[in-house]
Amino acid sequence: MRLHEYQSKRILRENGVAVPASEVATDPEEARDAAGRIGVPVVLKAQVLVGGRGKAGAIRLAHSADEARRVAAGLLGTEVRGCLVRRVLVEQAIAATRELYLAITLDRSLGRTLIIAAAQGGVEIEEVARAAPEAIFRIALDPWCGLRTYHALNLAKALGLDASLRGGFHQTLLGLLAAFHTCDAQLVEVNPLGVTSGDRLIAMDAKIVLDDNALFRHPDLAELRDVDDEPPAEREARAIGMSYIALDGDIGCIVNGAGLAMATMDTIAQFGGRPANFLDIGGGAKAQGVATALRLVLTSPNVRVVLLNIFGGITRCDEVASGIVEALRETGRAVPLVVRLVGTREEEGRAILEGSGKPLTIARTLEEAARQAVLAATDASLRGQALTG
Repeated sequence: MRLHEYQSKRILRENGVAVPASEVATDPEEARDAAGRIGVPVVLKAQVLVGGRGKAGAIRLAHSADEARRVAAGLLGTEVRGCLVRRVLVEQAIAATRELYLAITLDRSLGRTLIIAAAQGGVEIEEVARAAPEAIFRIALDPWCGLRTYHALNLAKALGLDASLRGGFHQTLLGLLAAFHTCDAQLVEVNPLGVTSGDRLIAMDAKIVLDDNALFRHPDLAELRDVDDEPPAEREARAIGMSYIALDGDIGCIVNGAGLAMATMDTIAQFGGRPANFLDIGGGAKAQGVATALRLVLTSPNVRVVLLNIFGGITRCDEVASGIVEALRETGRAVPLVVRLVGTREEEGRAILEGSGKPLTIARTLEEAARQAVLAATDASLRGQALTG
């Protein structure tokens, strides 16, 4: 679950991390009044759950309260990368002499909390990793010892921070770690972490991603979910207990289990394809749930083919097959369908599919299913190019 910048900064502030003075506005008049209270110049930032706001023109500077009102009027109600702007953050403009990158996440391969830092902030960390991987520093913390003073000192030196900033850097790290652990977060990111002329470190931007599986422990955080800023398919899937993630390819994936989802997408990529999304139907899905899953995956106009990869344990393959047939009767979109059913009542499931009279491909292995899906997507793409050409 992703939090907006203003929500993330509130959590950081509560954990002792310095953030700029700010207020949230939902109309131009509120933005003007907020700018008057904070003091100009101010930065107005569209609050949407997408990256690249600066490049999209959704972060703007205002030198007066009236200008803040005009800027807010120009942002509110517009779309940024497909997300409607319903609120803006009016924030004190910070003059930073340097910008750093600092994040806390989890290294699942090590089972440890991981600190990631870079001396170059304000840009996407992926760009830094590609251009200068040696500029990224990582510290995996021992779960028994946590952050030690020497960790903070060594990292501050590696980032080129003056001695006057190292105590504040240590406190910032402690605050980020406190936020990470108390919120059961998957990611706490500050980009950039600004260094001011007064030897202060201040979180100029912030991003927190929470672990959905831990939200039962945090009802106050669960209430922060902005359902209006989520894709409709993702929202509908969650309402029925499924997980939907939109991607940028052209092969829709329906699976049961997160591990199987990862394996399916990796195998598609191995054969040169790109997943358009994946939908995890979970364990024990019934026919109607499978039909709903197929309909949700097909809401993406990018989907040229759908791959269903089901391992039948609690989930019965004949139930999945019945759901597929039901969905094919209901849906108005005809796309190639590749199905792999393995496990409980798989022969019955295949018999249902083979007797349905519906156009689909049945595969025995994941490799065969992925290969067939990539071929079908390629054929559909070539046909589309021929029609438009």
